Amino acid sequence: MAKKVKVSELVKQFHMEVITGVAGLSRPITVADLYRPGLEMAGYFNYHPQERVQMLGKTEISFLEMLTDDVRQNRAEQLCSPEETPCIIVTRGLEMPEEIISEATKRELPILRSQVATTILASRITGFLESKLAPTTTIHGVLVDVYGIGMLITGSSGIGKSETALELVKRGHRLIADDAVEIRQTADNVLTGNAPELIRHLLEIRGVGIINVMTLFGAGAVRNVKKISVIAKLESWQQDKQYDRLGLDEETTRIIDTDIPMVTIPVKPGRNLAVIVEVAAMNYRLKRMGYNAALQFTHKLTETLSEEYEDFD
Repeated sequence: MAKKVKVSELVKQFHMEVITGVAGLSRPITVADLYRPGLEMAGYFNYHPQERVQMLGKTEISFLEMLTDDVRQNRAEQLCSPEETPCIIVTRGLEMPEEIISEATKRELPILRSQVATTILASRITGFLESKLAPTTTIHGVLVDVYGIGMLITGSSGIGKSETALELVKRGHRLIADDAVEIRQTADNVLTGNAPELIRHLLEIRGVGIINVMTLFGAGAVRNVKKISVIAKLESWQQDKQYDRLGLDEETTRIIDTDIPMVTIPVKPGRNLAVIVEVAAMNYRLKRMGYNAALQFTHKLTETLSEEYEDFD
């Protein structure tokens, strides 16, 4: 189901004045893009995106004031008639023409006023709507900030995700979410994760119970939101399975519409998972900086074998 934001949320977030249309504050906003109806003020409504929030600034208002009363009335009727239009916002504290207020009142279309400049307000509202309307999902796992890299630790229940996170916190890293990670995909296909409000800063350790990481380890041991860069998938060691020993195979997994690098870490007694996750995070940083240890080793091995082959000849 498509996500929606009510006009009333916009009013509350940006402290806007409601000029008219209080009954229409429950109208839904379904797209993050705003629209400044410049061509429409000149009479061209053929491709008017009526589902967007309409924003009138100094340019649009001054142009309307130049029109005759009849033409201005016609523009007001066309601008306010679509039922899909969530609201009209006037910026800089400007006065809205009476014709538009009258037509909006008839149709219970909210007209809002802000004292903020048009460009600044448009940027803020767009960012707010993109965040609210972004595709989201919830994944069972643990999200930890390791050396500035968002590591999403996944795996079956009881595999040791929370215990690994606890060890990472003790080693100076930061917890974002345990058990349930709410993931949001931004417009540029970046995934960010956070914990649901109810379990924020909490960690469940079997045999101990629920602990508050911020209370035990301090405010520096937690953070609220983090970009997800790598997935560390924990799985029980399978004797007959061939695991990647060099790191040449770049495995990815898809969350919503974004592909994320993934490393599979086999779990068995004696393996220090926290250290392995730390190394995976540092290795990812090195790859981002242009150094790939596996490729370097492969190249050196190839050169060595070539030299030995030539000596043999």
